[in-house]
Amino acid sequence: MSMTQTLAHPRGRFPGLPGIGRGLVIGITVLVVLLPLVMIAYQSLLSAPFFMPKHEVSLDAYRFVFDDPDFWFALRNSLLIAGGMVLIAVPLGALLAFLMVRTDLPGRRWIEPLLLTPIFVSAVVLALGYVVSAGPSGFYTLWWRQAFGIAEWWDVYSIGGIAVIAGLTHVPHVYLYASSALRNLGSDVEEAARIAGASPLRVARDVSLPMVMPSVLFAGVLVFFLGFEVFGLPLVLGDPNGYLVLTTYMYKLASKLGVPSYHLMAVVAILIVLVTFPLVLLQRRLLRSANKYVSIKGKGGRQVPLRLGGWRWLAIGIVALWLFLSVFVPVSGIVLRSFVSQWGEGISLVDAFTLEHYRDVFQQDNLVRAILNTLGIGVIGGALAVACYAAISFAGHRRNDAATKLMDYLVLVPRAIPGLLAGLAFLWVFLFVPGLKEWRNSMFAIWIAYTVIWLAYGQRIVQSALMQVGPDLEEAARTVGATASQVSRHVTLPLVRFGLLSSWLLIFLIFEREYSTGIYLLSPGTEVIGALLVSMWASGATDLVAALSVINIVMVSVGLAVALRFGIKLHD
Repeated sequence: MSMTQTLAHPRGRFPGLPGIGRGLVIGITVLVVLLPLVMIAYQSLLSAPFFMPKHEVSLDAYRFVFDDPDFWFALRNSLLIAGGMVLIAVPLGALLAFLMVRTDLPGRRWIEPLLLTPIFVSAVVLALGYVVSAGPSGFYTLWWRQAFGIAEWWDVYSIGGIAVIAGLTHVPHVYLYASSALRNLGSDVEEAARIAGASPLRVARDVSLPMVMPSVLFAGVLVFFLGFEVFGLPLVLGDPNGYLVLTTYMYKLASKLGVPSYHLMAVVAILIVLVTFPLVLLQRRLLRSANKYVSIKGKGGRQVPLRLGGWRWLAIGIVALWLFLSVFVPVSGIVLRSFVSQWGEGISLVDAFTLEHYRDVFQQDNLVRAILNTLGIGVIGGALAVACYAAISFAGHRRNDAATKLMDYLVLVPRAIPGLLAGLAFLWVFLFVPGLKEWRNSMFAIWIAYTVIWLAYGQRIVQSALMQVGPDLEEAARTVGATASQVSRHVTLPLVRFGLLSSWLLIFLIFEREYSTGIYLLSPGTEVIGALLVSMWASGATDLVAALSVINIVMVSVGLAVALRFGIKLHD
């Protein structure tokens, strides 16, 4: 039976959730997605924070922000960083995708997980790694001076340095989309170009990449959008020299004025959403164009890797250089820092070796709680989140009605809200909505914020599993009298159980590395590693920050190893 025939069934004949359950899922989704956004909009229209007795509807907060030179300074820096990220990440990510997917580059199987490392390591951990490795007194900076006797030519604390680092660490986002598109193309045209004498570089530039240009453009819009929500890198690297971006400007409004400034923060949040949501809609349009893109495939669509020949060493050098700058430098720096008591010119790192930082971590109750809470939010919270994403996916499964279209756009809304803003919005929800205040200092607050902010990503990977199930099996069950809920329980769910397991492992990795969403929800008992790192770095506890960062890296590495062991395809 065709998809058109399946969609033509009368009401009640669809697989998926039954009517009452579907309505409940849609209603809850609308509530948890739109309520935080409504709270942000409402707060932005007040003359003072909503909890203060004297507040009224006013545009004074907007006037203050637009008259503040720091806001325009932060907006300019956000545009510069976002543009720099696109200029660096898009060409490099597309080139890496070509080398990994379309050529005979040796070691591709074990290189790919390394290429994706920046996605699964917290941005604040990477930023801290760059500080201790490539900062003015970093390990690699000191070694450079000792080896060459000259000052370093880089400055990680400049806007240019932040843009370069952000661009390098966002290369995997472009790589994922470009590599996925390249895997769906046949290799006949590339082979013809090689036979005609074109070099591998020219094949990539003039043949392969133009064929996947819609996916590359989609990734470029994604990177530009992500440039407006970067927080950890500019907070750690930009703060020493006073460089603000929109997210750090909002974060520092309270300390700037010395009084609660929720109404001003809400204005900045609204402005960020007004910039990012059109980019999300543009992404959706580009994704549809990419899906409609038709390429010529021959020989059954088989792919024959292009032989690099003498270009192999250049290709290996490009991949190795990116891995060194984007993965090895920050990770090795933070690991090394966690095992030394001091460092500097003339200090032997062997003599400075210590395990004291890790002993200090496990002697402090709040840090131990942070480790356990982070594991819990990844394992238990990740499983519950996948269950929610599956329920939402089943609510629209095999349907094309108005409610399904509403849900398709609704799940995109959290994608336009940076994690820092989502955590702030949920803080207001728990403080403002009657009956929710007692949940404010609980892990439920952290979990619901994580689940909503990653709704678009989670639903996408669950829907990818559902799309692998053809309608014939579900229709066969309906023909023998099974109800919609029975079809879902006994046919669809068993067929997608491995896909749901894959989704759980990927969501675990995302929840483990999340940091900005929990910053405003941080309280005694609800500590998570990511948010705690930001707080501890501001207090100058570098030793504990380094040790806790390494623990977080180990947790993510174990999760990634388990995912790979189960055959999870990270590039899907």
